[in-house]
Amino acid sequence: MIPCQRHLFDIPDSITYFNCGYMSPQLKNVRTAGHFGVDRKSSPWKMTPADFFTLPERARGLFGQLVNANANSIAIIPSASYGLAIAAKNMSVSAGQKVLILEDQFPSNVYCWQELCARTGAEIVTIETPADYDWTTAVLAAIDDNTALAALGHLHWTDGSLLDLEAIGKKLRTHGAKLVLDITQSIGALPFDVAKIQPDFMIAAAYKWMLGPYSLGFMYVAPEHQSGDPIEYNWLNRGGSEDFSGLVEYRDDYQEGALRFDMGERANFSLMPMAIAALEQLLEWGVENIQETLRQRTSAIAERCLELNMQAIPERHRAGHFLGLRHKDGLPPNLLETLLAKNIYISVRGASLRVTPHLFNTDQDADKLVLALSIALKRR
Repeated sequence: MIPCQRHLFDIPDSITYFNCGYMSPQLKNVRTAGHFGVDRKSSPWKMTPADFFTLPERARGLFGQLVNANANSIAIIPSASYGLAIAAKNMSVSAGQKVLILEDQFPSNVYCWQELCARTGAEIVTIETPADYDWTTAVLAAIDDNTALAALGHLHWTDGSLLDLEAIGKKLRTHGAKLVLDITQSIGALPFDVAKIQPDFMIAAAYKWMLGPYSLGFMYVAPEHQSGDPIEYNWLNRGGSEDFSGLVEYRDDYQEGALRFDMGERANFSLMPMAIAALEQLLEWGVENIQETLRQRTSAIAERCLELNMQAIPERHRAGHFLGLRHKDGLPPNLLETLLAKNIYISVRGASLRVTPHLFNTDQDADKLVLALSIALKRR
């Protein structure tokens, strides 16, 4: 268990924030790093060509540590949709083949596959929500020799229902199919191991559970895809770009590994120091420790909410940092407004009240949430 880390965040005592799945608050040292970057850009005469490379490489290496991947297999991207577009561009699918997605999947991990299927004649197959929320069994049953790829997350973004990606990836490979992942809602709070899961592409935005800045993310690219096509053609990802004096000697070759997929202006001098500070803190805490700490928090809330007739997904099928609460009579239509009036910040996604805490939450936060829910449900 990690003790409460609220002192590392700038969260007033009056605020109860259970909404990390929407956007994480910024760590104080991450904000300081961003200010440092803004100040640095204010004095460009102090910057050198090497500065365009050192910070991105540091961030790339830290993210690689987080997911057990070589730094050269990590690309720097501005958003999950950007990375997913790269994955879709480099997937080979044929007419009549299947692309598997989950019912109510996050749209960024749907639109690119709709476009790919419309262009190639492949078919999107949407796996319906299982009655017991055992997505793993449902996905495994849908995989066959006609499956081209599965585009998934590590969990369902509306309620935290978990997928066993190691088992899913193994079956996909036996059928010659690919695995593309958007793990924005889990990376940094739920352990992920590239060597065990073996995705073809794995994409993550930094502004949620990685505690990083908005408009920055990372993408793992398996070695067999590292000679693929990027979706933009910038100077930084070309071979020899370190030599500014030779940039007019145009080159066809790229930097090694996944660096060819890097976004333009990847050296963002404000956001990159923020991402580095956040990644360093996550690695210091340890993702396994974060997951277990948050699991105990959400489990305690789920147990207390049973008395309110609010049900959660069974813990064996749920990620520990996510809690989706449903009521047999549905949620009150004005529930979010009622909670907001008490400075409780939370989300509704689908039919679930989505409780997504982090290490800044306290026992008092949990007490306040449960009491407010009790009052709101009695009033309707």
